[in-house]
Amino acid sequence: MKTLIGIFGASGFAREVMPLLRAQLDPATERAVFVDLEGSAPINGYEVLDEASFHAFEGLRRFVVAIADAELRRCITTKAEAAGAKPFQIRSGSAEVLDNAEIGPGAILCGHTTVTSNVRIGVGFHLNIYSYVAHDSVIGDYVTFAPHVACNGNVVIEDGAYIGTGAVLRQGSPSEPLIIGAGAIVGMGAVVLKNVLPGATVVGIPAQSVSKRSKG
Repeated sequence: MKTLIGIFGASGFAREVMPLLRAQLDPATERAVFVDLEGSAPINGYEVLDEASFHAFEGLRRFVVAIADAELRRCITTKAEAAGAKPFQIRSGSAEVLDNAEIGPGAILCGHTTVTSNVRIGVGFHLNIYSYVAHDSVIGDYVTFAPHVACNGNVVIEDGAYIGTGAVLRQGSPSEPLIIGAGAIVGMGAVVLKNVLPGATVVGIPAQSVSKRSKG
């Protein structure tokens, strides 16, 4: 029986991720599907299972979550692991990971991305096209980088943060890293020169806070 590998989500990002998964598959031993809450007609030639059917599959199951919302990603991952499925890392053939970089389970590294040396990354990371994480940075769980994000060295990004398209995070230092707090949102094109509080949304050049999301 083939190992079933599911991409949770059936939206645009999931459809972009499927070809990356296909390039990693051994078709003799593995089968790829989309997984959505209620299932649907096939998408781009791939079966779409509902969540219950995926978890009811009796063979080995692997999964990745291609959904931007960090809390939903966390919930799906927790439920899938409790049901016996194992996270799967998807890495484009043009993605680079350099020396002594540690990446947690369930990551998606899209095309033309780079994780440089001595980087630590948590669970369920999304690194979208043309984005990079530079040396000595520490990334928490369920962090999302949209396309073309420039994360320079000695940056700490806490759990659940979202970094928008084209954002630039200035380089910190070993003694004073730039910190993006848990659940923060960095807006499209923002240039972040100072720490961002947990739950805050920052936009502009230089980035300034426009709101703070309540935690609860």
